[in-house]
Amino acid sequence: MTLKRWAFGLLMATASIVPATAQDTNGRYVAAWSPSMSAGGPAFHDQTLRMVVHASIGGTSLRLHLSNLRSSTPLLVGKVSIATQAHGAAAVADSRHAVTVAQASTFTIPAGGEVVSDPIPVSVEADGNLLVSLYLPRATEASTWHSDAFDTTYVAESDHADDIDGAGYGKSTTSWYYLSGLDVSTAAHGTVVAFGDSITDGYNTPTSAYARWPDALARRLATDHHPMGVVDAGIGGNRVLSDVPNLWQGISAIKRFRHDALDQAGVRTVILMEGINDIGNDAGPDNRPLTAQAMIDGYRQLIAKAHGAGVRIIGGTLLPDKGAGYYAPAREAIRQACNRWIRHSGAFDGVVDFEQAVRDPSDHQALRPSYDSGDHLHPNAAGMQAMADAVDLRLLLN
Repeated sequence: MTLKRWAFGLLMATASIVPATAQDTNGRYVAAWSPSMSAGGPAFHDQTLRMVVHASIGGTSLRLHLSNLRSSTPLLVGKVSIATQAHGAAAVADSRHAVTVAQASTFTIPAGGEVVSDPIPVSVEADGNLLVSLYLPRATEASTWHSDAFDTTYVAESDHADDIDGAGYGKSTTSWYYLSGLDVSTAAHGTVVAFGDSITDGYNTPTSAYARWPDALARRLATDHHPMGVVDAGIGGNRVLSDVPNLWQGISAIKRFRHDALDQAGVRTVILMEGINDIGNDAGPDNRPLTAQAMIDGYRQLIAKAHGAGVRIIGGTLLPDKGAGYYAPAREAIRQACNRWIRHSGAFDGVVDFEQAVRDPSDHQALRPSYDSGDHLHPNAAGMQAMADAVDLRLLLN
């Protein structure tokens, strides 16, 4: 079933339902931050969640996206506020602003639904942090969330959405809940979506350091005087061809691609690097053994979806993983076959050779030791920077 974003508000009675398109009618908004959401998060009751949003690009007239997409019961939102982060859970004085949906400050998001806020007259700078506070007055069921945020979310008992100081926030987690996007109004030339698995998601990078390769790519674009929104659509454990039994690792790339990539505001280009979880789990379609051809067929489906939406798609080669639990000679043969196809088929609109950027010069089947986070699968912060540096910016600016 095709997943669509809907913007609508409820305050005692249901307001009119209005679809939120990938770009508004004036073409002004671009996605600045948008984690991909999964099922199976924890429940909440009479609590406030204060989450950090790290903007990849600056802009004004902000819009927030709230998602109940992966939950099975309606979500009552008692209050939402936004402010500039000072430090931790504390906001900059006088920066707090109330957030409404269809002019309502309290609203319900149906199960499987999403909403987009009314424009918020607030500015954010590139590489800057906002605090979004979400008060949930009633008991929820399992939440729609992004498990591996590698950022800090602060939790308070009862309503603390309007607090400037962070004293009421006595607990913290490293996940995002129900908050699925930030759009900004800007003159910049659209958004790049980095689409993938835990490597793109930033696994094993330091918390709150914004050291993922998409973060580093956004900084490169700004330094090059070509700022663009960069959205990280990675999910740890995600696969191209099949859903993962662990709900938090998400439905397959093929199923989530339109929603998580092509429906982003202002999207121009997708950089795809995914497949190592299919290979490492020998997870072929219909529970059959995986083949390189099955992976290539999956990539072709994603390419067709992107081109059908008028979006360019760049292929990223799969990283080496010798020494990790996934590694085996037969699996390595599939990885190398996929990388040959990505490099030489001409099916993508361009190629980023991530493998070449981070592999050990003395053993191309392994990560360079100085780029290895320690598990022989995920790059450390230096490796993430090397991946960002491997992107030819001309691929994104055409």
